[in-house]
Amino acid sequence: MTDRIRRAVDEKGIANVGRGPDHITDPVDPVPVVNIANALTVFRIVLVPVFLVALFIDSGESTLWRTVATIVFGVAALTDRYDGMIARQRGLITDFGKLADPIADKALIGGALVGLSILGILPWWVTVVIVAREVWVTALRFWVLRHKVIPASRGGKLKTLLQALAIGLYLLPMGGPWQLAADILMGLAVVVTIYTGLDYTWQAVKVRSDRDEPPSRSSTSHRPAVGGTGGGR
Repeated sequence: MTDRIRRAVDEKGIANVGRGPDHITDPVDPVPVVNIANALTVFRIVLVPVFLVALFIDSGESTLWRTVATIVFGVAALTDRYDGMIARQRGLITDFGKLADPIADKALIGGALVGLSILGILPWWVTVVIVAREVWVTALRFWVLRHKVIPASRGGKLKTLLQALAIGLYLLPMGGPWQLAADILMGLAVVVTIYTGLDYTWQAVKVRSDRDEPPSRSSTSHRPAVGGTGGGR
């Protein structure tokens, strides 16, 4: 017993003997980069070229390979839904995931839009509008990165959902009502895409203007003197 107490004192110090774990002051183990959430993100990136190869086999005329492309796209889109949810629920958020997740999303959606336009299934102007919006918003994120991270809005999530659903319907080797439903969903997706792009632009400009605005005289005149009692904390 004496040896056990002596070892505890040597390891923790006498003030900490018998103390349980402190989740505030104790060091926190870093989140490993290799985890299930990041694995799903990387899997989505890997599926993008697989999807494009399946889409372009027989110039997109093969019913079998168009169906395969649709399934691969659907699986990749599902990983986008679950990798973020798993990362938040299990505390697996990493810098790699923050960087790789939007890259995977843009690679999947952008690749699908370009592929459909090359095959003549989707008008090029739709692809240009959506891709240009994504490039613009990415540039805005870097513009305000030092000041604030603007979170994804519900409109942004709706935009992604509408785009994915519309692309899935375009990929299916079917016509008639399916084609009409795809056109309607893509029309809604374009509207929401433009709206969320304008909204993000307004938020980014507001963040930069608030940060660049010099402090008012009233806010500096009441600043407590250095070495005071600190009663204004």
